[in-house]
Amino acid sequence: MKVTVMGLGLHGGGLESARFFACRGAVVTVTDLRDEQVLAPSIEALEDFPIRYILGRHELEDFSGADLVVKNPAVKAGSPYLAAAKAVESDISIFLRYSASPIVAVTGSKGKSSTVSAIQHCFQASNVDSLLGGNITVSPLSFLNETGKDRPVVLELSSWQLADLRGKGVLKPRAAVITAIMPDHMNYYSSMEEYVADKRLIYADQGSGDYTICDLDSDWGRSFAAETQACVLYYSGRLHRKRGAWLEEGDLRGFARFSDDSGAPAEEILPAKLRVPGPHMRKNLLAASLALEVFGLSARTIADAMASFPGVEHRLEFFADSEGVLWYNDSAATIPQAVEAALSSFSVPVILIAGGTDKNIDFEPSAGAFAKAEAIVLLSGSGTDKLIPALEARGIRWQGPFGDLDAAIREAASLARPGFVVLFSPGCASFGMFLHEFDRGKKFKERTRVFLGLDKG
Repeated sequence: MKVTVMGLGLHGGGLESARFFACRGAVVTVTDLRDEQVLAPSIEALEDFPIRYILGRHELEDFSGADLVVKNPAVKAGSPYLAAAKAVESDISIFLRYSASPIVAVTGSKGKSSTVSAIQHCFQASNVDSLLGGNITVSPLSFLNETGKDRPVVLELSSWQLADLRGKGVLKPRAAVITAIMPDHMNYYSSMEEYVADKRLIYADQGSGDYTICDLDSDWGRSFAAETQACVLYYSGRLHRKRGAWLEEGDLRGFARFSDDSGAPAEEILPAKLRVPGPHMRKNLLAASLALEVFGLSARTIADAMASFPGVEHRLEFFADSEGVLWYNDSAATIPQAVEAALSSFSVPVILIAGGTDKNIDFEPSAGAFAKAEAIVLLSGSGTDKLIPALEARGIRWQGPFGDLDAAIREAASLARPGFVVLFSPGCASFGMFLHEFDRGKKFKERTRVFLGLDKG
């Protein structure tokens, strides 16, 4: 069988697709518009396989002559190369065709990775043997052989990954969770409606015996609830009378009612004391808790496990304490609304490091929230160029923009005092200076530790 993998990438999907088919005797061609130097880590991981590489370009005959093309999620369906293919799949669609496991699927604009990681953490803490993959940079093809009807799989799914499943009828999650919906990837989509249409695919093939978990506080969430054929569970930052979960006003605890009877007693499902900061994170954990309840975990078991959830790398990740200044890496904050949520997570003065590449996002709705920072240090980039006028219009001052991380870190450190937080929450994409937001976050932590004398460098 001739298989072409379109987009090797650095997040594992293309790599695992190539490995999956090479291990099964297929003749595999990998083609990517990036060069061998950029893709070196993925290429090195495949060095034991007889794979043909076409890098820096695509060639039409690699698509028209293939029995199957496995596409990277970032490639638009209208690509002329895909139009020449006999059959097109993704690593997610291939996995879903052959997996025997019940699925928890999570999508949204922000909070996906934290939510799937919390679900996986609680499964593991409760001795439920589960698997985690998807957009969280673990291709589920890497554990397809480990699936089974008694082993849940937790999948984080981006809008692009969901778009690749349209019309295939393979995604039928027992629990579908939709986290916060915000404008994102507007350099890829023509409108919010087009973007959200891909999100809606997470519940498109669910049945009446499945569950869709929706944000009651969001117009988008309520629209999902009205459309899905599955049973709806709501989560909210305030008390409600529907079936689902909410945060108790004043004491931070989360409660849930799993009965349709609004008079039924509520059970505590989220403790007041958590290891992760922020009201937005509490809502993510409420949504995760409802998914866990669908799989039979008790409220007490869920609450106990949530208390020990440590959070996720690059999402409000605490990583250094130097002379009373706490340093946080929030590199996964690629839209301004995520910066707004991060700033709202702290009650102490915050030195914010922000800025980067534009994704055709409007900074105006969230620019006022930047005033919550004690000081702002900007990295240079096209997104920063759009942010600065919005800050100027509100009289919000900033330092920079700086063309490299080291300069931004030095400036932030000079502004911080004991008891302050230094928060790296860019609110923009990472292209230009970095390969992606995870590379950006790792480099920020590395350079900060070197500057603080915590690492030798």
